[in-house]
Amino acid sequence: MPQTRLHIASSRAEADRIYAALEAAFEEDGYPLALVEIDEAEDVHEVSLYTDGDADEVEARMRTAVGDVAFARETLADIDWVARSLEGLKPVRAGRFFVHGAHDRSRRRIGDLAIEIEAGLAFGTGHHGTTSGCLDMITTVVRRERPRNALDLGTGSAVLAIALAKLSHIPILATDIDPVATRVAAENIRLNGVSALVETATATGFHHPIFARRAPFDLIVANILARPLMRLAPEMAAHVAPGGSLILSGILERQRDAVLAAYCGQKFRHARTLPREGWVTLHLKR
Repeated sequence: MPQTRLHIASSRAEADRIYAALEAAFEEDGYPLALVEIDEAEDVHEVSLYTDGDADEVEARMRTAVGDVAFARETLADIDWVARSLEGLKPVRAGRFFVHGAHDRSRRRIGDLAIEIEAGLAFGTGHHGTTSGCLDMITTVVRRERPRNALDLGTGSAVLAIALAKLSHIPILATDIDPVATRVAAENIRLNGVSALVETATATGFHHPIFARRAPFDLIVANILARPLMRLAPEMAAHVAPGGSLILSGILERQRDAVLAAYCGQKFRHARTLPREGWVTLHLKR
């Protein structure tokens, strides 16, 4: 079945709302989503969802998620449209981190902690508010606490694991439930020259023998979604070292209190909330 792109153009605020609603609605489907700036001066942004399923059914679900808005359709040739849709994204700066594609290598500055991430099958290019929020929080926590080992749970493209390695030079475990994401993560880790520090594994939650060998962790970073984060709270508590930290994201502002309640119930203390683009990144202490 050919792939279909369903897309809509709007203001940045509305595009952020639509993107967040679609990300939550299609959490289990794995359909690629993209949010691209079309015209900065006119505040035009485009949200796209790519599917090889029944386009009518998918669009009906999209309308249920975001309201009765009109999505345009485009039938696509057999091209890696995930990569194509992200090629035009601008590089992102978050503190000392500079997340970029190969075409923006020349824009790196002296002192940058440059992270090269190419568009691919795994998500996490640094452009989403949750990822940039995590990068800023990582900078603060690593500087203050000097962790000795860390876990990037749900690593995706491995941008956060790479950031941790470049900033702290400590051993890091990067895991994901999707073997494709794990493969892409390993490729990005090699590309960024931190293979000696970062080990990858395909694992659902904490169900893998590698955790028995590598835990407890001084720092766990998990940019997933609110519901799985809440389910994982007891296992997070079991795998973080006493006095260690969690950095959690993928949490909408309205979900913050529920996530905090789940972790306070596991004897975590809320240290800081960093809001960004309708999302929050949490720093919790064990």
